[in-house]
Order: sequence, then C-alpha cells, then structure tokens
Amino acid sequence: MSIRPTLETRLAQPTMEGAGVHLHRAFGFHHPSELDPFLLFDDFRNDDPAKFEQGFPWHPHRGIETITYVLSGTVDHGDSLGNSGTLGAGDVQWMTAGSGILHQEMPKGNAQGQMHGFQLWANLPSAHKMTAPRYQDVKSGDIPEITDDDGTTVRVIVGDFWGRRGPVDGIAADPQYLDISVPPGVKKTFRVDTYRRAFAYVFEGAGAFADASQPSGVLLEKEVMGEEVNIRDMSGNRTLIRFGTGDEVTVQAGEQGIRFLLISGAPIQEPVAWHGPIVMNTTEELQQAMRELRNGTFIKPAH
Repeated sequence: MSIRPTLETRLAQPTMEGAGVHLHRAFGFHHPSELDPFLLFDDFRNDDPAKFEQGFPWHPHRGIETITYVLSGTVDHGDSLGNSGTLGAGDVQWMTAGSGILHQEMPKGNAQGQMHGFQLWANLPSAHKMTAPRYQDVKSGDIPEITDDDGTTVRVIVGDFWGRRGPVDGIAADPQYLDISVPPGVKKTFRVDTYRRAFAYVFEGAGAFADASQPSGVLLEKEVMGEEVNIRDMSGNRTLIRFGTGDEVTVQAGEQGIRFLLISGAPIQEPVAWHGPIVMNTTEELQQAMRELRNGTFIKPAH
C-alpha cells in the first residue's frame, strides 16, 4: 500500500455565475489535464437569498456530465426535453448532457434562508459526447451511508466503497464520489484506485492529509469584543487537496472533526476544446456546436 502524496492545497476562489449566484470555485476553466476527467468544481453556499435566488437561467450543455449534490435548501430544475423536478437536502442529480441539452437550475434557501450544494463537471470521452442526454435523480434516502466503529461516516454517492455501491451508475468516467465525515482526533485511511486522479474538498472542520499542511480556513472579517478582526474560519474552509499517485488517502481529523468529499475518476486523456458549458475534442466540433446554437439545431431529436 502507498499513501498518495499531496500535490497541491488551495482555497476555492469566490466568483459569480448564472444570473448573479455568488459561489466559490475550487477549479475550472484552466488546465483540463490536471484533474482529468473532472473539469470544474463549484461550492455554492450562502445564507443570503439575494446572492443566489436568481439562479442559473436557461443555458446549454454538450459533451459533459454535471453532478449536483445538495446539502441545504432546494434546487428546482427543468430542461428542453420537458424534464423537471426538485432536488432537496441530501439529493443528487447526475445529468449526462451528451449531444446537447438546454436547462435551468433555480436554488432556494431552507427555512433559515440557507443554500448549500456542489456542482462537479465530468468530461465525456469522444465516443460518448454525442450520446442521447439522460438524467439520474437520486433521493437522499437511497444513498448508502456507512458508519465505521470509530464513528467515521461515509455516504457512497457513486462507485463501490466498504462493500456498498452508490445508486448512480453508467457514468463514463467510472468515478468514485464519497461524502466523508471523520470524528475529532481520528486518523483514517481510505482506499483509492491507483489509476484514478483524485482530490478531496474540505467543507467542514479541518484536518491534515498525509504530508499536507492543515487546511488554513477562509479569512473572514468578524466582530470580536466590538472590534473588526480577521480570523480563519475553520467551520467551512473550502479547501481543495489534489493528490498524486498511490492507492490510499490518509487524513488526521482536527479538534472539530472534518467533513470532505473524496472524488476520483479514470482519466480520459483526450484533447479538450472548451467554451463554457460546451466541451468537445476539437475547435471544429466546438464551432459546429456554436453554429447549431445560433441556428436552432443544437437539440437533437430522440432516436
């Protein structure tokens, strides 16, 4: 067994998408080979509805799969094929855009106005980029949750882990997507296939991964004893950890425990031509997609 070294630790960066949704981006729109087959990862977390309620109005996707995981609040969604529904707390939607789809996602806060979720983009290999679009909507109660003897809890969203299999299947990248909570002070090791690219995303608590330094948290301004001070908020530090090769990931949880996503997938290793939510292999294919958007032939008829 070999522990995966930490190649990089970085904080997700604030950005804005859709019609004014404030979110934090851990990676995206830069080196597509870095975490191949994954292209982008966003953390949309806010307790001010004005910063997310305008949502993500109608927009296209082609050549990728989008994975939406909701922790708090809800997301109403609809598409050009007539599908619609609502994702609640703990629910997952895996959308294979394939040959093309137009859809919208409209987040709503919970009773306290809070919204929290993640969206991950996975690339499709060239052989699957023009397949028919499809959805997999999974309710929270259908996601296996395992608790180990030391109190570690794992939700198996995709893939096989500890003898359980996640409910989402048929994904081109053959990923593993786990939501892991490790209690305070516990050191834990998790198996990851040697041939997969892997990353962790910490969103509660803190901890250290193998040779990584402890996640430093988000720098926030808070009032302490009547004065504005800058502090490191360890309650939701939005830290990305990118791993090297190996077959194990080890984490030492901090004083408040740690909760993170552990995601891995088999690299596709194909050229990437990328324009927003459309990801193809060549510039010519990308230009064709843009022409089809303009002339109204982007959505392909069902066969």
